[in-house]
Parts: sequence; C-alpha cells; structure tokens
Amino acid sequence: MGCFQSKTSHLTSPDQDPPLPDPAAHGEEEEEHGVPAFKVFALADLQAATNSFSSTYIVSESGEKAPNVVYRGKLRNNRLVAVKRFSKQSWPDPSQFVTEASGVGKVRHKRLVNLIGCCAEGDERLLVAEYMHNDTLSKHLFHWEKQPLPWEMRLRIAYYIVQALDHCNIENRKIYHDLNAYRVLFDEDGDPRLSSFGLMKNSRDGKSYSTNLAYTPPEFLRTGRVIPESVIYSYGTVLLDLLSGKHIPPSHALDLIRGKNLLLLMDSSLEGQYANEDATELVELASKCLQFEARDRPDIKFLLSAVEPLQKQTEVASHALMGLTKTPVVLPTNFSPLGMACAKMDLTAVHDILLKTGYKDEEGAENELSFQEWTQQVQDMLNVKRFADIAFRDKDFKNAVDYYSKFLSMMSVPPGTVFVRRALSYLMIGQPELALRDAMQAQVCMPEWPTAFYMQALALSKLGMETDAQDMLNDGATFDAKKQNSWRG
Repeated sequence: MGCFQSKTSHLTSPDQDPPLPDPAAHGEEEEEHGVPAFKVFALADLQAATNSFSSTYIVSESGEKAPNVVYRGKLRNNRLVAVKRFSKQSWPDPSQFVTEASGVGKVRHKRLVNLIGCCAEGDERLLVAEYMHNDTLSKHLFHWEKQPLPWEMRLRIAYYIVQALDHCNIENRKIYHDLNAYRVLFDEDGDPRLSSFGLMKNSRDGKSYSTNLAYTPPEFLRTGRVIPESVIYSYGTVLLDLLSGKHIPPSHALDLIRGKNLLLLMDSSLEGQYANEDATELVELASKCLQFEARDRPDIKFLLSAVEPLQKQTEVASHALMGLTKTPVVLPTNFSPLGMACAKMDLTAVHDILLKTGYKDEEGAENELSFQEWTQQVQDMLNVKRFADIAFRDKDFKNAVDYYSKFLSMMSVPPGTVFVRRALSYLMIGQPELALRDAMQAQVCMPEWPTAFYMQALALSKLGMETDAQDMLNDGATFDAKKQNSWRG
C-alpha cells in the first residue's frame, strides 16, 4: 500500500476549495466574492462546528483574552469559520447583540475579515466570521520562523489596512477596538485583512484598548472614549511595527524621528530592500498619525494618497512575497492526542505519547518473543531492545537509532512500534527521508494502525509535502475513529 494513497478520497480533497452551500438546502444566498449573506446561527450548529468549543479549536495568538476567545470551526457546508465567543456580561441584551452584529454583517469588503453570522442563545454571545488561514501580523512580524516580512509586503499591509479603514469610513462604521498587529490577519492567498470583530460597538467590551498605555491614543486615556481620529493614532503604531519589526513606544519613536535617527528605528533585517526616500515617507506618515492632538492627525483619504504610490511590486502575489505555501487547514475532529500532536508538529508531545503507549498496540508481540526457545541469541536481542528503549526514553536519539537498527536486523518479523520509534528518532536528528521510510514500513506491519499514518504525516510535512501530509493525517483520523467505534461495539 503506497504511503500517498488516501483512503478518504470520497471526502472533499484538502487542496480543493470547500463546496459552497446550496442555497436551497441551507437557506443561504451567496454574495459577491463567495461570502454568504449574514445569518443568525443556531447554537447547536456552532457547537458542532467547534466540537463543543473544544480547547483544541482555540485559535492561537488571537490576541484575545478569556472569555472573548476565538475558535476555528467548520460548518455543515464545509465552510471554515472563526467563531468569537463573548461573555453574557458583555452583551446582556441578546436582541441588542443581534442588531449590532447584523449591522456589522452588512459591511463587506475584500480587505475585511467579513462577518457572516451571530448567535445569541441562553448565555452564549457568538460572532461568526470568515476563517483566515495564515495567522496574524503579530506572528509574521514579531515571531517569524522562516523569514522576516519583506519590505514590499510591509508596504502592501500598510496600504490594504488603509483601504479597509476607508471602506469602514464610507460605510460610517467606526473601529471600536485598537488597531494593532493582532487584528490584521492573512487569508489563504496571504493577503492582509482587518478583523471585523473590532467594528462591534459595545460599551462594556469597548475598553479592550491596549493594556499597554504607551500605545493607547491620548484622548482615550483622558476621556475613556473612542473618536474617529483614534484609529489614525492606532494605525500610526502599526506603521511603527512595520518599520521596526518590534514594539517601539510611540514617544520613543517620535524622539528618534525628531533626532533624524531613522536607522535606529528601521528593522535591520530590511537592509538593502528599500529606497531611503520610501522609508522616509513612511516614517513621516507614522509621525503625522501619532500626533498628540487628534485634530493634527491626517484623515484616511490622505493616508490612501500617501501609501498607494509606495506600492512597487503589485504584480507579485502576497503569498509569494511572504514565502507562504498555500496549504489546507485540517480540523482535528477525530484526532487522538497523538494525531493532534502530529497535526501541530509537536515532536516533544509525540515522544511523550509514544513512551506512555509503549508496545500495547502490538498485542502478543512480546509474549511471542518470550516463548521462543531461550537461547543466547534471544537474550542478546532483548538486551539490544532494552538499550534502544532506554536511549529513546532519555532522548538520546542517535543511539536509539543505532540500537533499534541493530534490533531490527536480528528480528525475523520486526514489530511496527520499533519502526515508529526509530522514525521519530530519525526526525529528531534531522533525517525525515529515513523517518518516512520507517513510518511506511510500520504501516506494512499494521495496515490500519493510525500511528503509522500520523508518523508518515510528520515526515512528509518535514519534507515540505504538505498536501500528502494532510492526506496522511486524514487517514490516521479515519482509522482512529474506526478503532474507537470498534471499542464501543
């Protein structure tokens, strides 16, 4: 059985767009850009979409604090969504919540994370928006793993955010949250979008402006109220983030700007990527936005006219600029803890789970060995396996590979668990090709063993074969579910 063969071919392929809902079946009408019309969801639908608001569905690094948590989910029509969960105390009146959400739901734009629904049943207050596949600006700007954001992408982010603000201004929708790097998200194509959650007017939750007073608009500190110019100040702080690649208090940044110390302000990773006049233009724009008096800040039309001419590589797709691979999102509906760890590429968690599981997935394998004729050869074999397991337990993965290899060479019918353990050891020492070979061999030993598929997924992901890795995760989840059903039976 080839390792790339998916047993879930009857399901929607993960590299295809999910099917759009059938208006006749679901009562939805599709709007422009494939965004469904706003609707009020039943609580049961959103519970099903988020696996009863499972903690494993919480969107990491969302910038939200409990109880205002954001979950990812999948609706019955396979549409991926983000679900924001408020406390009842934030919105005591359910009708007011639905009315406000419906108003925000009418605002549609390609630069916004569009709101597509809400729910207000019992104590639940939930907003449903488009799902953004590629994390937040905070993640890509401050916590990047492969490459820092290139200069041209930073200019595009600055421009797209202003386009979103301009549309909100035209629609007479104010921003009631601070605009920051958490509230800019990237869609499947890598295009930045402004979260629509911040359009919800709520006096109780509206004080969720930055807890870091250095980044809060001065007028909000004085009066506790948001005015139209407040979002301009917040936009200025985002420009500082884009310029510097780190959090710089506006007061310190303005001191650098006044002292003409622009090099100290700029992100050193951008060296050689920008023209000095373009950087100077963006720095001066940030300075204008950060003026203490609201009346001294520019309006949004001015921002548009200032940022648009800085766009130089408009023909290059955002995901290409960012070095992103367009990969599908897999929701862990049927994943075991091991499947979840593999989906998250958490090798440490995988190691812990394999240690706890031991060899119990191979019932009888140890007994068969112990009942063999007791010879010195068998004793040597058991000693080698014991040394291998000790090395694996102690995270001495190089020696684990050596001992497991010796043990496998001594066995006429090698156990699949040993192949899996050696596969993880290979991954830990940076040899994913050999790990994939062992994971495939484990599948040969036990054709319907979820662990073998999950380990293949890990190795394939390390090799950059994301679509095949997602297939293996799906296969593992399928066999996990089959095993669970057989236990229940």
